[in-house]
This record gives sequence, structure tokens and C-alpha cells, in this order.
Amino acid sequence: MTTLFINIKELIQVRESDVMKLSGKDMGILPIIKNAFLLIEDDLIIDFGSMNRVSIKDADKVVDLTDKLVLPTWCDSHTHLVFADTREEEFVNRIKGLTYQEIAEKGGGILNSAKKLQDKSEDLLYNDAVIRIKEIIKSGTGALEIKSGYGLTLDSELKILRVIKKLKENFSIPIKATFLGAHAIPNEYKEKRAEYIQLIIDKMIPKIAKEKLADYIDVFCEKGYFTTTETDLILKAGIKYGLIPKIHVNQFNSIGGVKVGVDNNALSVDHLEVLTDEDLNILSKSDTMPVALPSCSFFLGIPYTNGRKIIDSNIPLAIASDYNPGSSPSGNMNFVVSLACIKMKMTPEEAINAATINAAYALNLSDKVGSISRGKMANFIITKPIKSYSFIPYAFADNCIGKVYLNGKETSAI
Repeated sequence: MTTLFINIKELIQVRESDVMKLSGKDMGILPIIKNAFLLIEDDLIIDFGSMNRVSIKDADKVVDLTDKLVLPTWCDSHTHLVFADTREEEFVNRIKGLTYQEIAEKGGGILNSAKKLQDKSEDLLYNDAVIRIKEIIKSGTGALEIKSGYGLTLDSELKILRVIKKLKENFSIPIKATFLGAHAIPNEYKEKRAEYIQLIIDKMIPKIAKEKLADYIDVFCEKGYFTTTETDLILKAGIKYGLIPKIHVNQFNSIGGVKVGVDNNALSVDHLEVLTDEDLNILSKSDTMPVALPSCSFFLGIPYTNGRKIIDSNIPLAIASDYNPGSSPSGNMNFVVSLACIKMKMTPEEAINAATINAAYALNLSDKVGSISRGKMANFIITKPIKSYSFIPYAFADNCIGKVYLNGKETSAI
């Protein structure tokens, strides 16, 4: 079945399908067709262009989008969406003066989430995750990554990854799974951390690979978590089993994690709130995508990734939500785009590119999503009547989204 969308005020992010990512000044260019049409067939985009060359008679269904904008759905390349419970008590403790690190030292943070998840059934975890995914789809997300890492035991890490597998099977959006067993050292291994690392390498990774539960492997490379040597060891063990690295680096300190990621051909290095000139030099010579997580900076009150410096260094940049219960309890990518503009001093063009085409690259989904391109999935946002695409980050608390299409269907019909 063909559906023709006509009289589109602005058709945004129109690209040839071979454009994989954007760097430097190219991130400031956002291709647009005004007064446009978009033609889809079943679940794919097959044509687009100016209304002066459209042929309405060729379509099975015609939809008039006068005064509305169309752009590709957001790609969220970094989430921890499967978790057992919220952590608003820690939010209150931070208001009272405790830091994220101090809360973690008192048994909060990642270990708090791990304890709660270990006690929760797979079915309940799945049901909660379904609610969250439906919410982020409504806010325009059309592809995402979900990490484990709130299990920290073999059984619990497998439980999370099996939930993600079930989500993949039951939702039409592309979902990538990341194994993050190296998220923190469990309390019972505090004095024998080498044993936990061997548990990850000898037990978790082979079992996960055998069941084909993950696409990527991740490590929290940071002071108090995992060293660069440990990170390198774990990444190489994952690579041996076909898992592609995507790692947490430079959230609080620059300890060499960027180099470890690049040396292991990481698809992305995420966080980067702290960034040195050496880190930038390493990234400039790689194919690794830096990913900023501005809503984490907003929620924790920590520095924002210096997106301006990254882009001005002719390096690509993606942005993601870091949706998780402790440091970023929201998966709303519209707010992430707004923060990129307001706090990271990115232009609307740069922010939209970072949340679509570059974010698709960080998901290894450049051939499927991230732009309005012939042959890509018909995953797109239809806005409410708004003045321009700059209104989306400008109106940071408004819902500018009218409808979301996934695989050529309105999400309400999926």
C-alpha cells in the first residue's frame, strides 16, 4: 500500500541514503524541502520532493499535512530503560547536598538499582519497560539502544537481556541490546574485584553470546568503577564473542577511557562531560562516535559535554537521553535536543543532526533510520502546526509532536 503525504510545510533531514554521519561544519547543514510531499510504500520511504512534481493519482491513500513539519524520528543510542524501580529518594538526597558519588558510597546509585532488580521478576520488568517504550515512542523516538547493567550477577544480567530480547520481538522499532555487566563492582566483590571481572569474562559473556542476547558490550570506565586496564580486558573478551564496544567514558574524570575505546574500535564513547585536548585528538583520528548525554548533566548538575568544541574540532557528535532511574529519569528526546541548544550551545541544525543521522550511526543503524531517504524505514514525526523546526528546541516544555509513524503506520494503530 502506498501513502502520499502532501503539502508538508517543511520536509526535514532529506538525504541520500549513503550519508552515514556528519562532522564539524557539516553538522550545521540540515537539508529541507519546503512545500513538499513524501511517498511511502508499506514500511519504506520510496520518494519525496517538491509539491510541483507530485502525482496524487498514483497513491492508495493521500494525507494532507498543511502547516505541519515532517522529520525523521529521534534515535536514542544510550538508555538503561529496563530497571526495577525509580530512585526519587536519591534525588531528594542530592537536593539536601549529597553528591552522586557520595550517594553511591552509601549503597545508593547503581548498586541500589541492582539490588531491586535482582528481586523483581522478568515479567514485571518487561511490563514496566513496555510502558516506558510506549511513552518514548509518543515523544518521537523511533530507534533505541537498551543496556543491561542493573543486574551485576549472571542470572540478573541474563534476565535484563532476555527482557530486551522480548521487547525487540514485540515492538516494531529497531532496538539494540548492550551488555553492561561492568557497570559497577558488586558489594560482595569489593575486596576481590578481579574475581568479578573474571566472572564477566568467563561466565557472562560466553552465555550471553551463546543465547545471542546482546549486540554490544559496555564498560563504565571511571574512577571508582573500572580502570582502563580492566576496561580493555573486558572489551577484548566481548569482541572475541562478536560484541561491539560502546562504552561510558569521561563522566567525572578523563583517565584514558577514550583511547581504550578508540583502540578497540568502539562504535561510540558516551558521556564526555570531561574532555581533554588529547581526547579530542584521539577522536579526530577515529571512526568512533562521541555521544553527549545532556539530560544527565541537567539532572545531576554536573558540567555539560563541550559539544561546541567537539564540533569545532571537525569531529562528529550524537546526543542521547541516558534514560535511567538515577541520573536521567526521562527518555524524552525533544528535551535532549533543547538542552543541546540551550546548554551546549549547539544550533538547532546541529542538535537535530546529532539526534537523528549521527545517533543512527551510534546505533549502527545508518542504513535504516536517521534521515528521510529513499529505501529507509518510514519512521517519522509529524509536528503540530508550528512556525519552524527551531521551535522544537525553543519551546522546551511544549509537546510539538502531532503524530509518530513507525514502519509506515501511525503509532496509535500499532
